[in-house]
Parts: sequence; C-alpha cells; structure tokens
Amino acid sequence: MDNVKKLSVLALSIAAALPAVANADVLISEYVEGSGYSKAVEIYNSGSTAVDLTGYSLVYYSKGETAPKKILDLSGSLGANAIKVITNNHKDNAIVLDAAVDSQSAAIYFNGDDKVGILKGDTLVDLFGEVGTTGDWAKDITAERNANVTAASSTYVESEWTTKAKNTFSGLGARSGDFGGGTGTDPEVPAFSCVGETITPIYEVQGVGRVSPLIEEGKFESAEEVTISGVVTARGESLFKGFYLQEIKGDNSPYTSDGVFVYLGEAAPEEIQPGVEVCVQGKVKDFYGLTQVDIKADKKMAVGEMGEVPAPEAFYVADGESLGDALNRYEGMNIVLDAGSDMKVTRSFSYDYAGRRNNMVLSHKSPLMKPTQVFAPLSDEAIALQEANRGNELYVESDYKAKNGEVPYFPTFNAETGYIRIGDQLTNMTGMVSYSYGAPRLVVTNEITAGDFIRINDRTQSPEVATQGDIRVASFNVLNLFTSDSDIGGPLNPMCKDQADADASRGCGRGAHSLEDYLLQRTKIVNAIKEMNADVIGLMEIENNGFSEHSSIQYLLNAINAELPAADAYAFIEVNDADKYKGEFIGSDAITVGLLYRPSTVKPTGDAFVIATPEQHSVAGVATRDNNGTVEESPSYDKYQRHSLAQTFQIHDEKLTVVVNHLKSKGSGCLEDWLEFSESKDPADLQGKCNEFRVSAAKVLGESLKDVEGGLLVIGDMNAYGMEDPVAVLTDYDASTAKREIVTASWTTLNGEVYEREGSKIDKGYGLVNLNTQAHGPATFGYSYSGELGNLDHALANTQVADKLVGIEDWNINSVESDLFEYPSKYSGDLAKSENAFSSSDHDPVIIALEYPAPIPPKPEPTPKDDGGSLGYLGLALLSLLGLRRKTR
Repeated sequence: MDNVKKLSVLALSIAAALPAVANADVLISEYVEGSGYSKAVEIYNSGSTAVDLTGYSLVYYSKGETAPKKILDLSGSLGANAIKVITNNHKDNAIVLDAAVDSQSAAIYFNGDDKVGILKGDTLVDLFGEVGTTGDWAKDITAERNANVTAASSTYVESEWTTKAKNTFSGLGARSGDFGGGTGTDPEVPAFSCVGETITPIYEVQGVGRVSPLIEEGKFESAEEVTISGVVTARGESLFKGFYLQEIKGDNSPYTSDGVFVYLGEAAPEEIQPGVEVCVQGKVKDFYGLTQVDIKADKKMAVGEMGEVPAPEAFYVADGESLGDALNRYEGMNIVLDAGSDMKVTRSFSYDYAGRRNNMVLSHKSPLMKPTQVFAPLSDEAIALQEANRGNELYVESDYKAKNGEVPYFPTFNAETGYIRIGDQLTNMTGMVSYSYGAPRLVVTNEITAGDFIRINDRTQSPEVATQGDIRVASFNVLNLFTSDSDIGGPLNPMCKDQADADASRGCGRGAHSLEDYLLQRTKIVNAIKEMNADVIGLMEIENNGFSEHSSIQYLLNAINAELPAADAYAFIEVNDADKYKGEFIGSDAITVGLLYRPSTVKPTGDAFVIATPEQHSVAGVATRDNNGTVEESPSYDKYQRHSLAQTFQIHDEKLTVVVNHLKSKGSGCLEDWLEFSESKDPADLQGKCNEFRVSAAKVLGESLKDVEGGLLVIGDMNAYGMEDPVAVLTDYDASTAKREIVTASWTTLNGEVYEREGSKIDKGYGLVNLNTQAHGPATFGYSYSGELGNLDHALANTQVADKLVGIEDWNINSVESDLFEYPSKYSGDLAKSENAFSSSDHDPVIIALEYPAPIPPKPEPTPKDDGGSLGYLGLALLSLLGLRRKTR
C-alpha cells in the first residue's frame, strides 16, 4: 500500500508540473529504437484539415527527468491524415525510407530508458512513455500506435501501443502496417566494416601516460571515435564485460601497451574467442583508471579470421620504476608473472570490501608493512610509506566469482599442502592487466598449482624459541574462543541477555555456534599451544564466562592437559572474588584476558590483581566542531576496553610479574575521532579510531606498574602497531624531543570515578623495552590487515627482564595464512578444514625465551678425617699431588 501511495504521489506531482493539454490532432504514431544509431519517430495528423507545424517541437525526457530536451522544431504543414517521419541523422543509421515518405532528419539521442513527446509551445500535446520513471522499458523495440487511436494525449496509455521486433522499419510512412501495403520485410541492417576506415594503432590509443592521449584533459572520453584492429587475447563475461584486443605487431616500445579492453556491456558473443582478429570502432574512455574503447551502444565490430594468440609477455618492474608505472606499460595486455617479476603475496585470498568479491593482492619485492609499525605517526617517512604502499598493490582477480571456499585459479587449494601464505612469490600466473575502482587488477587466465609458489616464509611446525632459554612466556589471541552457545554448554558471559542471545548469530556469543566448529577451533589452538612449549601463556579473546568447570578457560585447560604429560600440565590464574565483576568475571565485556602457567616451572606468589582500564562517557553536546561554517554538536559516547590481569611468579630466587592486556580495538570511533571528522574514515595519523582512548589505558597501566618489584613483562594485544602512541607511552616517548604530542582521551572515568575530563599531554614514557624491537628491529609482524603487516601483540619489559632475553619470535602460523582455514564454515563452503595449528587464530602467538638459570649449589668443602694417626693433612696433600685423592660425595 505504501508503494502504491508513493507512485500515486509521484504521478500527481509530475502531472501538476506539466502544462495543461491543448486540443490537437498531431500525435506520435510510431517509435523506433533499433541497433546502434537506427532511431526514428513517426508523427501523424488524424484531423480532416492540414495542420501548420509552426510552434510544434519533438522532444524527449531523459531517464527519470521531468524537463524535456528538444530533438527538433517542426515546420511546414502536415496534411490531413498525413505522415511525417523524423530519422536520426547519424551516418550509421540503418533506416532506409521509401522515397515517397515525407521525412526529415535530426540528431536523435533517446535510448530505451527515455520518453518521447510533442510540444506545442510549452504545452505537452502527446506522449510516448511515462515521464519521471526509469528503466530500459523501450530498449531495442519498434512500437506502433494502434490504428483506432486518433486523439493525442499527454498521458501515456500502454494499451494504445503494439510492440514489434527490434529493427522493424517497414511500417515507417504508413499509419499502420507496412508502407504502401508492403511485404513487411525489414531493410537489411548493413554489417559494420573497417574497410576504408583509418586504423589507429592500439599503442597510440594507450600512449605513455596514465590516461590516453586521445582524451582531452579534464574529460573522460575522446571527442571522436577511433577504429582499432587486433587479436583477441581474452574474453570478459562477468567482472569486465567485453574482450581484450592486442596488436598483431606492436611498436616494440617498452613504454607503450599494445593491448586495450573493448567494452561491450555484456558477455562477448561466441564468435569472439582468443586468437580471432577483430576490428572495432568507438570512443576511447577512461573508466575508473581503465582505458577502454566503448562499443556498447552500437556494437561496431567486424570479426575476421582465427589466428594465433600472442604469447604472454613476462612482466617486470624496471630499476627506479614503481609497480603502478610498470603495470601501465602493460595495460590491456596478457602478461605472465615469472621469477623475474618478483611479485609477492601481500594479502591472501580473502574478501575485498571495495570490490565486494574475494580476491588476492600482490606487491613488488616484499609484502607491505604498516607505516606506523616502522615509523612514527604523521612522520614524513610514515606518510611516504603509506603513499608507496598504495602504489605497490596489484589485485588478483578471476572473471567469475568463485564459490565459497574456492580459489578459482588455484583448484588444488587446501589446508595441508595447497596453501597460500603472505610473502610467497607467485610464478607461472598469466592474466590481463586491467583496472577498476582506481586500482590495477590482474584478471587471471590460467590455473596454477602449489608448485608455482616460491615459499619465502614457509610454515614451521614449531617455533624456534620453543626450546630456548630457561623459561618461555607467550601471548596468544585465541579469536573468540566461546563456549556459551547451548550446543557447547558453557555459562553465559556478562553481556548475554539470555541463552537465546548467546545462540544468536549476532548476539553476545561471538565465537563458534556449533559443537563441531568449537571443537575444531579448540583443537587447533591446543595444537599450537603444545608446540609453543611456554611456561606462562597470556590469553586474549577467551570468553569472559567465569572459572567454573564449564567455563571457556577450564574447557581449554582440560583439552591442553589431556595432550601433555603430567609434568608439563598447566593451571590457570583466578583472581579473588573481590576483584571480579558481579563475583564472576574479569570486567564486563564478553571477552577477557587469561593466564595459564606450568606449576612445575613457575610458582604464583601473592594474589593476582586486575588493572581496571578507563572508560569514555560523554553526553551529547559536550564538544562542537565547525563543519564548513556550520557548528555541530557531538553525539554521546560510551566506550569501554578490557581490564588487564597481572600475576607475580617466583622463578628460583627471582620474581617476574606478567601482565596480560587487550586494549580498545581500532574499529569503532571515540569522541576524538568525531572531533577530527574521522568517525566514518581512517584517521589521518593512520593509528585507527580511539587512539587517545588507548593512550589513556597505557597511562593507567604505566602508573599501576611503576612500583612493581623484580622483573616486569607486559604482553598482549595492544591494538597499536610498533611505533604508535600507546606503545610509545609505555616505552621511550619523550615530549622534549618528540616531533608530535601524545594526548589521552577526554571524558574518561576509572573505577566509576572521573579520571580525566579533558585529555592530558604525556610528558615521558614509562621506560619499558620493546623486546621484539630490541631483538629484531622495528619491522616485525604478527598480524595482517588490509594487505599490511605489523605487530598489535607486544612484549614490553623492564630492563631486568630485557637483559634476560634469549630470543623472541612471532610464530607466523596465522597472520600470513588464509582465513578460509579458520574454524567458521560460514564462508568456506565445502573446503576441508584441518586440525593443524595454522589459521588457529588471526593473530600470531608471540613467544619470549628468557634466561632464569637454576642457582648452582655451592660445592661442599672436604672435611678432613683423622684415621687414628694415619696420613692426616700432610698425607692428604701428598695423595692429592699424586692424583690419588678420594672423591667427596
């Protein structure tokens, strides 16, 4: 009913906008929208006297517009019961009229989504089509007004018209039927031919620049059509609708491409196959970065003989050349990636939100690093790397969307042997260089195997540091290990309304929603933890559903210990009831942090303690911003982050306090992002949303831990890359030498009390040492997002622990793997999953090996013994000199 009302209102509004109808006998009697430029309108005088056409005009209403566009002003006299035909004046109009037909030509631009009318002055006299509507309602048809209709009407009446086949021209000139009572056969539409046309070489269409030299600056298409000829190298039927043409003999220049895409707007006809020679004519267009010859409207192409498909050219990037510039030299051409191409996987096959399809991304020489992993935010180096990264991406596409769980060009893709890892070098892949969404695309034309990947950073079954040092501490984000779903049978977390909420796909249960998925997830995590061989393990993203026998952490502990000898078994740390939220939980989020440890190697000393982190609560209107002269008031914000968990362990005669953290994510915005106009985009400093809020948490952590005695190790998911503000605050930031300020969030509370009403500047960091940076430099990674690598999970230590570092490793079992191997089956179709450790999470575990040697007991001094006047001291000395001294126990 609502839609009917809306349509009625639209019709009334259009009718109100149109002038009143005048009585007239001149009407549209036939409409032709044929192939290409074959267009015509027939008008008829149904009256008994001649009509002076002065003041009449033929118009069309484009698409959904309500204002008419003029085709031509009519003139002369139209006799009683007489016909006049207006045809398109384009040279390729295939309509041929009988010499006896009164006709006139004009530039006719209407297509099947336009409407045609007759005006007398400004008054609408007659109309074909419903003004204000859209859609290809009259495309590729001939429509004839029924013979019994003799009155013009400014309202379109569909029943007054009879539709005929495409390119039916024989009725033009006769009120109904065929002209002069003819046979009804249509004039043959002449086939397009390149004979006599000037052929423009494809390399001249492409030119050496990013945009064709035939397109005037500031425009998107050439002024004139061009005629090109070449051999078809590939068809496009889905992603790119058309085909690729390549010069049979190019100009042998490395600076210009010999290929181009021909846009049809639909799948190419069967006769267009690789190897066929084709000549086409159309305008050159720049479409989202793709240079193409557009022949969609009239399909002007001539198909020739079948020949050889040009061999793909080996792609390379010249010294000093960017990937983008190199790809421009091959635009529209068939290329092959070989060992010399040096193209690495920088994002594995996964979902591309911009293109709304699965694809993969390659980069030249090495995977891309997140700029703020290696350079300070907003530094010249970070800005330059961000720009370089965007110019060093090649999207790998298939023409058709593959089924869930399938890589279309890699049919043997599997979790055990046919995997794809970030950093792999790709060889023997052929494809067409194209563009969409402003980015280069390689549309693959062959299939590859696992042997076509050169493994630069291949899988390792165990981390190298698993056997190093005296003890090992690990940090592991376990990707929402939840048990509250009723199929699994764990208690609810504090964000659950009820069991139905826990079972819902978008409820409080963020993890597995079937026992099968949960068991696969847990098994993969257990297999990873076994190989880590850590003595203390900090967990993130485990469900916050307490410590009972059915809790998530207890289920995990049971599964781990079932795989280990008793001497290597783990226990978990439970905080005092007084530190629990509602007597059960660590904080109020659905997920929490946890601690596992081996009682055989480390001993908890004292109680575990929870470090509450700040919350941000601001009511609407606490802040304003100037949006181009308009003052806007801020919305309200209520933001939270997970609490941290700390435990001191006794290791021989030394103490080590381990603190597990999981700070606010980068996804949803805080008040500061709104103030910077970044509520719906990534902030300019590239640190993600809520950066100041994470700084507030880092400040609280630093203050809470500055008086800890003994060794201190702060681990976990900081949701901040290596050079970002929260890590800088906990390590070596110094405002007196820094090039930019670091500030906390405003409107924060801590433990229910006001913490900071206004954000404050950080003067000095808390002096912890980034162990990964100490050991390996800043370019480390354990996480991948949008094709860029970096560390969100860190190990920060005081100098006492830093001096004990033997080794630290991001065990790359997750960050560089395909997420299709993870436990959920929603997007992986029939893909077989594996219980191996790879893709057990989306974060890599970080394992730290430390030197805590057991004290060497003092060697006991021998006690002299008097044997009743035997050798005595002098005798022992002599025996010692002779090598005969008795061994002491």
